[in-house]
Amino acid sequence: MDPKSLFSLSDHVEALSKDGDPLEVLQQTVDYEYFRACLVEGLGYGDGAKGGRLPFDPVMMFKALVLQAQHNLSDARKEFMIRDRLSWLRFLGLSLGDRTPDENTIRHFRNRLTETGTLKRVMKAFDWQLQKKGYIPMSGQIVDASLVPAPKQRNTEGEREAIKSGMSAKDIWPDEPNKAAQKDIDARWTLKIGGKVRHRADGTPLPMIALPVFGYKSHISIDRRFGFIREMAVTSGSTADGRLLRHVVSADNTGSDVWADSAYRSKRNEKWLSDRMLTSRIHRRKLKGKPMPKAIARANAAKSSIRAHVEHVFAHQKNRFGLFIRTIGLGPCRSEAHPL
Repeated sequence: MDPKSLFSLSDHVEALSKDGDPLEVLQQTVDYEYFRACLVEGLGYGDGAKGGRLPFDPVMMFKALVLQAQHNLSDARKEFMIRDRLSWLRFLGLSLGDRTPDENTIRHFRNRLTETGTLKRVMKAFDWQLQKKGYIPMSGQIVDASLVPAPKQRNTEGEREAIKSGMSAKDIWPDEPNKAAQKDIDARWTLKIGGKVRHRADGTPLPMIALPVFGYKSHISIDRRFGFIREMAVTSGSTADGRLLRHVVSADNTGSDVWADSAYRSKRNEKWLSDRMLTSRIHRRKLKGKPMPKAIARANAAKSSIRAHVEHVFAHQKNRFGLFIRTIGLGPCRSEAHPL
């Protein structure tokens, strides 16, 4: 390579640092070597005595998963971006010309961490390091869910009934293994009510439109102050939001307040929060056939000003990174959606 090119490359990398490379901040905030022992144990790497090609460094691969989750990339796109971006190569500790992981390697690495429970343990350690740096969850938490569309399925009436009864794809299409592999039997149809409020010519609001959506729901809780995703769960699109409250409320948030919309309000959830010394800031519903009392309307408005912060997280995922399902089935979907 031309020496001039080498100097130009060095200058370019220095310019990235001067412009404030966020990956350098992330590198300085988290000690990734701390995770090495846990990653090696979970992956089950041998000592190399049997020979064969050496595996990629597990710490480097974990950092690649962090980048992938931040930017919601498919495995194939991730493979390309690692080769394409100098800032990513530097963050991963790679140089131009180094061997980089392909999409199959990335997928197998993530699946192995998920199957052995290693990813969950590493993420707890990741969270512990952030708290050591001062990112302490102590301002309460906000809970919400968002629909994530999946490719629509074209099934016959009999096939739909078989899916609803809980049959596996292999049992429904025993003679067509390729078709069974492409069928998503976990996603469900649901109605999405909302959108921009429309008005009649006289100014009165029109009824809200209910749009059918096929896919999944992403349930999350975020820390009110930092906006970090503390807990999450993925379900089929037809799952009621309120049923997931206890699964996404984080136990390590020192703030006792829990904000959520009215879909989460029920006697059972209110009791569950009270039993754990948590303060419910969940919206109250309007009584059927009666106008909303002004006091409750004002209280809901005050809660909305805080609860709206969770919408910024979903908007960031959907508008900037294009949140959508890249996998088939609820199991892989949960793996892909882990809050790195």
